[in-house]
Amino acid sequence: MKTVAFQQCINPDCRSTFDIGQTLTSCRHCGEFLDIEYDWSKAAPPARLRDLQQRWTNRRFPLDYSGVWRFRDLLPFSADAMVCTIGEGQTFLQNAACLGRKLGMWPGQLWLQYEGMNPSGSFKDNGMTAAFTHARIVGARRVACASTGNTSASLALYAAQNGFQGIVFIGSGKIAFGKLSQALDYGARTLQIEGDFDTCLARVRQVSGQLGLYLMNSVNPFRLEGQKSIMYRILESLNWEPPDWIVVPGGNLGNCSAFGKAFAELHQLGLVRRIPRLAVINAQGANTLFRMVNDGLTWNGGRVNNALIQSHYARLDAENIHPHTVASAIEIGRPVNLKKALRALDIMKGVVAQVSDNDILEAKALIGRFGFGCEPASAATIAGLRQLLASQVISRNERVACVLTGHGLKDPDATVQYHTGIRTKDAQMPAAEPTWGSFANQPVRVADDMHAIVQALGMSMDDLEGSPRSGYVETAADLPFVEY
Repeated sequence: MKTVAFQQCINPDCRSTFDIGQTLTSCRHCGEFLDIEYDWSKAAPPARLRDLQQRWTNRRFPLDYSGVWRFRDLLPFSADAMVCTIGEGQTFLQNAACLGRKLGMWPGQLWLQYEGMNPSGSFKDNGMTAAFTHARIVGARRVACASTGNTSASLALYAAQNGFQGIVFIGSGKIAFGKLSQALDYGARTLQIEGDFDTCLARVRQVSGQLGLYLMNSVNPFRLEGQKSIMYRILESLNWEPPDWIVVPGGNLGNCSAFGKAFAELHQLGLVRRIPRLAVINAQGANTLFRMVNDGLTWNGGRVNNALIQSHYARLDAENIHPHTVASAIEIGRPVNLKKALRALDIMKGVVAQVSDNDILEAKALIGRFGFGCEPASAATIAGLRQLLASQVISRNERVACVLTGHGLKDPDATVQYHTGIRTKDAQMPAAEPTWGSFANQPVRVADDMHAIVQALGMSMDDLEGSPRSGYVETAADLPFVEY
């Protein structure tokens, strides 16, 4: 019997349902992935989205403080007492007027959803709070994941704070030290497997099935439930009016899958009249979704052409092709949520673009120059937006919300190398790239001498000998605007 929440196979020719008390990552009958679905006639969805903002007045209650669980009426699978929350989702949509102007957009039309402000520094916390809640529901004690970095950091943090044992599989040399340091610091058992992320994910799925570990990767449908909340916060920040476009990096494709599901449900419930369009941005070195969509792969009502997918993966194996990009968080060749991403593209009339590593690094520097630090994968959004603006797929007068998925300190080595030309130990910038970027803010070497320092600052000794306030900036308004 279906209750308010249940798990359901995404295969339209199967549609088997399972109780949420079961720990599953795929359908027991056909092997396809699962969704968390709801009998909305038994649930209590809000009559209006804006009704949910009343919970801000009760922020001493942990669930109302959480930027995920204050929207719990839209993911009603858990009793309040079972929720694992550490205050995730305190992220806001930021207007990026200066960056938008640089890109040639109309004033006020570019917005950045900065998920780097989550407790572990990435969007993953939105999904982890939901997945750990389900782990608590089913009585799990050991949790595991494969990771390029952010998943491991988030899993380790939630495990440490909620009494779980965390186990992390990472690939050889495929993780930024800023992320690895978190998993180690939070006490997760970290195994470095010979191979890339795809190898690690295949192995952790096998090990989890045999040892009874609770798997925290985005094959877990509860992970994606939590990630829906990113869209709720964007709507909340825009006074519940959808933007014209959502732009998001594409790695394992969990985010875009969650976004499509979120808007399908909101539209079904009559809570939004219009669904924004979706742009998923792949790195050229990890461009499976881009290649597949351009080869004609579509959602097709759920009857996805599996032969086309398998032929693509067989070619990767035959030619020994492995994903490689400076944006390590999206360095994934076999995205597990490929089919759900195709569904999201169908729901949101989406497009897919690919961008080079150089495009990503240049976009990252632009984002930073205008006051928002992010990891390279996040910058794929702005690199993709530049491309889509140039091709007029996106108009400069349309309202665009770009999701910045991770904090700039997640991968500081790429940033340092870009600005200094110095290759740090674990930086992954390809050797073919320029020594430093075109927006590089290079440190200036200067002698320990007052005259040399004054000269390096573009001043003269007369500035020091004049008024005691010469060269002093009273307010930010006194600073000149520099056009880059």
